[in-house]
Amino acid sequence: MVILIDYPASAGLLSTAGELRMPFSDTVKYFILGISVTLLLLALGILAWQAFRCCTQTHTTYIEEDTVSSDLLYSEDKSRTSGSHAEAPRTRVEDVGTEVRRLSRCLSQASFPSSGSSQGDSDAGKQATKKVDGSLRFSIYHDQLQSQLVVTILQVEGLLEHLQTRSLQLFVKLSLMWAGSEGVEVEGCMEEEEVEGTAPVLWTVLQEWRTRIVKGSCNPLYGDQFSCVLQEHTELHHLTLRMEVRDFDKFSRHAVLGEVRVPLGQFNIAYPLELQEDLQIPQKDLVGEVLLSLKFLPTSQRLEVGLLKVRMVLTKMCSDTALYARISVQCNHCKLRYQKTSAVARCLVTVFNEVLMFSLPDFPLEQCKIVVSVYETRMTRKSTKRLIGQLTVGKEKSSEDKHWSLMMRSVRQPIAKWHGLLI
Repeated sequence: MVILIDYPASAGLLSTAGELRMPFSDTVKYFILGISVTLLLLALGILAWQAFRCCTQTHTTYIEEDTVSSDLLYSEDKSRTSGSHAEAPRTRVEDVGTEVRRLSRCLSQASFPSSGSSQGDSDAGKQATKKVDGSLRFSIYHDQLQSQLVVTILQVEGLLEHLQTRSLQLFVKLSLMWAGSEGVEVEGCMEEEEVEGTAPVLWTVLQEWRTRIVKGSCNPLYGDQFSCVLQEHTELHHLTLRMEVRDFDKFSRHAVLGEVRVPLGQFNIAYPLELQEDLQIPQKDLVGEVLLSLKFLPTSQRLEVGLLKVRMVLTKMCSDTALYARISVQCNHCKLRYQKTSAVARCLVTVFNEVLMFSLPDFPLEQCKIVVSVYETRMTRKSTKRLIGQLTVGKEKSSEDKHWSLMMRSVRQPIAKWHGLLI
């Protein structure tokens, strides 16, 4: 019996296996293995970090909702003067839903009642004063020889520390106001005044001052003194000194903690008189009237806001004084980019006759608020603007302004109406 063995085939297989071997040294192999293990550990670390973030996402969301971001709520873009009104200007829609939820959560914790006719940030300060106690100590002196009024702010006392959500930065804003006329018939202001049983008074701000800011104290000491020369025809019984205690905010949304009003005609201030008055709930004053026109175009989803006239009392004429208005619209919790009118020389009745168009991003309109802010500036030289007054028109989910109702009943037709300018 003969056994045949195929040696060449076996030799071919062994040679093929030898060719498949990696022509690397052991050092290179260990180096590649080390890199592979490092990448694997890095991937596992990233996976563990993502799992940790997913588990803590809910807790982080609750913490963020308790903090109101002032940077997002009150950031403003640079103003842009409207030129031609032939076509609608571009609008930029900001989704502020997150900020609205944060603000509503903050307001609910502070137990602030909601109001459909609020006038912006000062209403929040008005509601806050219901829980803030304190008093203001000051002195007043009228120098009859020089016809000069001197006011000294001494101290704020008695603010409750447990109401602080952060360190207070207190200052006092003073406004010397002159009662121009009484019994002014301004639509939108008469209903509130009739309930109180008093006729509305048209005021003019003659002078404004601010004390320095004192940080981290509920009983700040000031000692700041202010003075102004009164005109010859100015009588003391027409003058009222309004002093507001405010909490400073770097975005100019100062919270009003309380106010003190002093009618100068009721006191004998021929000699320095020191007084201490309790803080009261801030009240708004009527400083003028604005003729506003509204027009709604449902097909193109546009809103036309026309500023026609501004009427105020003038105590002295300044040739370089001008007025301009800034109009902002918030629709369904989306804030549109505000627009500005051109500056017009100030007079007893300042005529603008400008129409600004806003493209509404959402329909139907569940909530829409139009805020008109009137500012004073100088035309001949650069100066800081000064807020004259504000007015708010629009609708909420549960209430609706009369002017807005008339506009919606007369679609595609401009509806003009006088409104009170408040500060």
